Amino acid sequence: MASLSIYKGILQRTVPKAMYRLLWAHDRETFLRAWGDFFAVLCERNSSETFAEHLTSTALYDENGFSLAAAAGNDIFAPAMMDAVQRDLQIILCLAAMTPDDLLDSCGYEDLPPLPRWKCGKPVKMLDGTPNEYIPRMTEYYRKNGCGMYARYRAFIWRDKKILPVAHPDPQHMEDLKGYEVQRGMAVDNTVAFLRNLPANNCLLYGDRGTGKSSTVKALLNEYYTEGLRVIEMPKEYLMDFPYLVDQIAAIPMHFIIFIDDLSFSQQDGTYAALKSVLQGGLAAKPANSLIYATSNRRHLLRESFSDREGDDVHRNDTVQESLSLSDRFGLSINFINPDKAHFLDIIAQLAHQRKMDEYLPQLEAGAERWATVHGGRSPRVAQQYICDAEAKVRLGQSLDDM
Repeated sequence: MASLSIYKGILQRTVPKAMYRLLWAHDRETFLRAWGDFFAVLCERNSSETFAEHLTSTALYDENGFSLAAAAGNDIFAPAMMDAVQRDLQIILCLAAMTPDDLLDSCGYEDLPPLPRWKCGKPVKMLDGTPNEYIPRMTEYYRKNGCGMYARYRAFIWRDKKILPVAHPDPQHMEDLKGYEVQRGMAVDNTVAFLRNLPANNCLLYGDRGTGKSSTVKALLNEYYTEGLRVIEMPKEYLMDFPYLVDQIAAIPMHFIIFIDDLSFSQQDGTYAALKSVLQGGLAAKPANSLIYATSNRRHLLRESFSDREGDDVHRNDTVQESLSLSDRFGLSINFINPDKAHFLDIIAQLAHQRKMDEYLPQLEAGAERWATVHGGRSPRVAQQYICDAEAKVRLGQSLDDM
């Protein structure tokens, strides 16, 4: 285990690290302590019955010279590296097959107390068979899914100058979003072009609140993550960190959307100039494997008052142009506006059909306008909230007439 080379990164993972300490225990007390620690981390990861599957899965998510090259689409690898890959994977498989009895028989310590035992189970299917069978499978896996944390996760957030994975991303899907087919089609077409390495634009989704701008970006991720799409959310206040972020993803063979949600600026906001530089003209250009998708309730992004327009700026036209220049740097701008009554009721009907509530449609349509009046006007978000409340009442056997 200590001699792993290509896959030495797995030794930084919790379970392999705990196993390593157990194998290298130098006395009886250390051995017993390491045994308990190892079994504890197996239980924490729900792997006490499937140890082999857990250990071998670490190879799927390891970022190393082989996995990076395979993810980038390389077909030819140095023979010396492939010999090391085969050797490392065989070591990992041997470790995965090691039973508690194997360890106890070879530890050399007598009169040990009863110890908790794990079950090995089977390794991941990707590593079934002979090296001639599983190495090509691993190569294809990396090519399709990427490597490292980008193979294990699809959504990330930028914080403290680090890209941190999001374990439970929003499960929003395109079929859950009703209406706005033209707007979402524009975002889909741009994203598909990006994934196919065709020309694609940074995208600004702007318009009324509750119309599905952020949900569209989340749905794009869930629709296309199997094709190599990943999303990194970057809070507006961290835009000055953009060069640090792109440095970390430039060499990763995946496609990244850098997502900036609810974007707007005040006149004195220093991050305004930072984003302008990022979008066009800065020395720290974004890499070819990334696009910026931003959402905003404002088309021009810069908050502007009447006093700003009438102020004492000598070159007033320059001030106006400054307020427009940022949004103009997004190659694609998509407008989401609140639906009229007919469109709103159509969204209600689509949601009712999706939830198998068609028989209640007359009551739902009658109550939808009343609900919208009380809850801030017509929007897809309000429609979703209304249908959720209505479905709960139906399932509880309550009347919809009072909604």
